[in-house]
Amino acid sequence: MKRLKLNFIVLAGLSFGLLAFNAIREGGIQGKVSPAEGASQVLAIAGRDTLRATVNNGSFIFSRVKPQTYTIMVKANPPYKDTSVENVAVVDSATTDVGEIKLLQ
Repeated sequence: MKRLKLNFIVLAGLSFGLLAFNAIREGGIQGKVSPAEGASQVLAIAGRDTLRATVNNGSFIFSRVKPQTYTIMVKANPPYKDTSVENVAVVDSATTDVGEIKLLQ
C-alpha cells in the first residue's frame, strides 16, 4: 500500500512538472509605434495564425506567443500608411522587442 502511494505521488509530481515546462515554452512580442496616435491595432502573423494587440500610448505587447517567426503588421490611422516588420523570431520564455516602428505619411 505504501508503494502504491509513493508511485502515485511520483507520477503526480512528474505530471505537474511537465505542465509547468509547457507554460514556460511561450514567449512574447513588444514594441512601440511612432507617432503614438498613428495606429490603433497591431497584428502578428505566422502561417495561418493571426494575433491582435491594441496600441496604448504608442506601445503594444503580445503575450503567450508560440515560438516561431512572425510578421508584425501595423494598421495605421489616416494619414499614416500601414507598415510591417518581417522575420520577428520568438523563442521559448523570452519577449522579443521589435523596438520603435515609425509610420510614414
